[in-house]
Amino acid sequence: SPLAIWQAEFVKSNLVSLYPNLKIEIKGFSTTGDRFLGTSLAKIGGKGLFIKELETALKNNEADIAVHSMKDLPPQLPKEFVIAAVLERHDASDALVSNSYSDLNLLKPGALVGTSSARRQSQILAAFPEVNIKLLRGNVNTRIKRLDEGAFDAIVLATSGLERLGLGNRIAQRLPIEICLPSAGQGALGIECRKDDEIIELIKPLNHILSEKCVNMEKEFVGLLNGSCSLPIGCFARLFDNNKSIKCEGFVGSLDGKVILRDEVTKVFDDSSNLSYQLYKKLIEAGAMELLEETNDNG
Repeated sequence: SPLAIWQAEFVKSNLVSLYPNLKIEIKGFSTTGDRFLGTSLAKIGGKGLFIKELETALKNNEADIAVHSMKDLPPQLPKEFVIAAVLERHDASDALVSNSYSDLNLLKPGALVGTSSARRQSQILAAFPEVNIKLLRGNVNTRIKRLDEGAFDAIVLATSGLERLGLGNRIAQRLPIEICLPSAGQGALGIECRKDDEIIELIKPLNHILSEKCVNMEKEFVGLLNGSCSLPIGCFARLFDNNKSIKCEGFVGSLDGKVILRDEVTKVFDDSSNLSYQLYKKLIEAGAMELLEETNDNG
């Protein structure tokens, strides 16, 4: 997809500025997830479908590094791979794209909103139960084309993807995280390598420690819940107070948005190692596991 190519080119330019003599070739792969666009990801195997082919290429030495959007990666990688670097995070929010509405609050009852994300569906329906959510998959340009053809009143996409493709002008509203908590890792790029490869040392200088810390915390929370992209789970960690403190927010919901469990934990940055576990415990006590099991059965 154009976004995947942009991401690879971005990493390439970062590496070339560090190592001007390094020869880098970009290899594009079409993944299973790209080929079955009429079906929800949950039904065909989740976001892992965007990763499997890239990991196979790493395993077979057809590629040395794979560039991912961190939100597409599962909480646990196969043991032979590592994330060698998480690049500095871009805007993690979701964005409303619409030719008719400048704000979610203005959506008329019955308005058709397109998304492929259970997380977005749950939170949007919780705040605006009178709108209709309809499955919309495909790359960013494909989704915008469907909107422009009149198939939807509005669609919701990641802000970072739109801005990276130079489509920031299409954003009608950045959704406040109070309404739509992002997906774990949203807005951050990660570079995956073979575990014992010396290339890791080349990649390490690209790592942004604070972004990595936040993203790992979010991923850990989702992992504790055994979460996948087919379930309505969101998590977002951010630093404040001159990076001295960290706040992590988590959410679990029902697909129809009628049940939303949301909580947060704030700690001093230097004492934040078990923060995602504390957040997980809070949501478990509120009934998160029962809700996810129910959603899984109904989904």
